[in-house]
Amino acid sequence: MADFLQQVVAGLASGGIYALLALALVLIHRATGIINFAQGEMAMFSTYILWTLTFNHGWPYWPAFAFTLLASFGGGIGIYQGVIRPNSRGSVLRVVIVTIGLLILLNGLAQFIWTGEVRAVESPFPTGTVDIGGVIVAWSDVGTIAVSLALVLLLWLFFQFTKVGLAMRAAAVNPAEARLVGVRVTRMLGLGWGLAAMLGAVAGMLTAPSLFLDPTMMQATLIYAFAAAVLGGIDSPIGAVVGGLTLGVLLNVLSWLSQYDLFDWFTEELRLPTALLIILGVLLIKPSGIFGRTEVRRV
Repeated sequence: MADFLQQVVAGLASGGIYALLALALVLIHRATGIINFAQGEMAMFSTYILWTLTFNHGWPYWPAFAFTLLASFGGGIGIYQGVIRPNSRGSVLRVVIVTIGLLILLNGLAQFIWTGEVRAVESPFPTGTVDIGGVIVAWSDVGTIAVSLALVLLLWLFFQFTKVGLAMRAAAVNPAEARLVGVRVTRMLGLGWGLAAMLGAVAGMLTAPSLFLDPTMMQATLIYAFAAAVLGGIDSPIGAVVGGLTLGVLLNVLSWLSQYDLFDWFTEELRLPTALLIILGVLLIKPSGIFGRTEVRRV
């Protein structure tokens, strides 16, 4: 049982990262109706900024972490104002293609600036383990879960109890009516992209110490995050969090069960196909996800 609980905690840690990136996808989808395929590359680029500050310039980790969040926030707003907004009057497909182009651009830019060499990123958490009720848990997992849950809580408080958060929700749900009551929709959408970029940056910075840093680091993680968002409901922030945590635990438990004959077919190479299978299954059975709402349109 202790081994099982250890896998659950490790799954919650990886699931917390999926949840943050899935939440970023949901924020942008609710605001603009599109999936930002460049979300993973934006997170990767932000992580390179952290690495540059800590490795090349000797910054302590947490000041570099805070600066990277601010840079990511500004970058997200800049991407919306300079790239997404000019194309927003076109079709949804046009904007999606723009995000794919942004993915390629950021990946190529990262390789041009930092090369494709794999680099190590220091972890802000202790390297040891802690015994919690007989379950041996790595401090890095505890720290990842704590940071992920803290960010989700702060984001919930922001959207529930601040004027800016309420205005952003109004702009995302009904832009036309939001404009009638004085909400600057364009500005709110830009802030939404900035917040999504910050969430993605945190996901990238928490992922890098275990996966190492290279320009393709977040591509698989983005698929896991997309699976989490689809599972929870692509328009549901709560669903993104629940879907991310559920997916992380599920994949870890399946990997642990592979030591037994009944599940020996499940290998590490099947983790990503399992996420893709979840996406396909949810879209076929319940396209709105667990917490999503089905849209009814009159013809």
